[in-house]
Amino acid sequence: MSCAYAKIKAVFNKTETGTQLRAGLSFFALPEGVDADRLADSLCLYLAELHKWNQAYNLTAVREPREMVPRHVFDSLSALPFVGGSRIVDIGTGAGLPGIPLALCFPHVQFTLLDANGKKTRFVQHAVNRLGLRNVTVVQARIEAFRPEPRFDAAISRAFASLQDFVAGCAHAVIPGGRLIAMKGRYPDAELAALATARTGWQVSQSTSVAVPELDGERHILVLQRSAG
Repeated sequence: MSCAYAKIKAVFNKTETGTQLRAGLSFFALPEGVDADRLADSLCLYLAELHKWNQAYNLTAVREPREMVPRHVFDSLSALPFVGGSRIVDIGTGAGLPGIPLALCFPHVQFTLLDANGKKTRFVQHAVNRLGLRNVTVVQARIEAFRPEPRFDAAISRAFASLQDFVAGCAHAVIPGGRLIAMKGRYPDAELAALATARTGWQVSQSTSVAVPELDGERHILVLQRSAG
């Protein structure tokens, strides 16, 4: 058996993953009313399903369960302080990230998880059903062709290649005064310069460096809003 195949077939240990999740969740200021133990159980179930589906479908390049916790779950939860409004769309959700972890934390917020890839949206719908998430709608579509009605209070993504592409592709999906929330690694100086040059009418209203448990390297979250006037 090759090393690569052995990694794909790594055993998902619920006890170890649950312990890892509980330790990391103590780092976050969870919304009022969210029970950390119940959240950890739900996230563990989500990761177990992701691990199982990943053995047949290429949903994520992260194969090791222990790496999934920080790189998928904790990274998604770093956006907790930026969630606001009653309707949010997760653009390019992939395997349901950051949408599913955030939806578990905000049961009264309606999340739409959108991706153009059919196998990924099928998994996300399966995970939503397994978790009993009533505040999540899964949509298979390209954001450029998606015309939601009503529009969303905010759009979030950790998948778009550039801030300029994020604005060009997603601005039509949010209400006037709505926000675009971009999850980034290093501070995107070049992307910001390109956005300013493009004169899209959008600018950064908030930029925050965030720390993610068990992850090294830079993480930033930028909030974009339409310029006044």
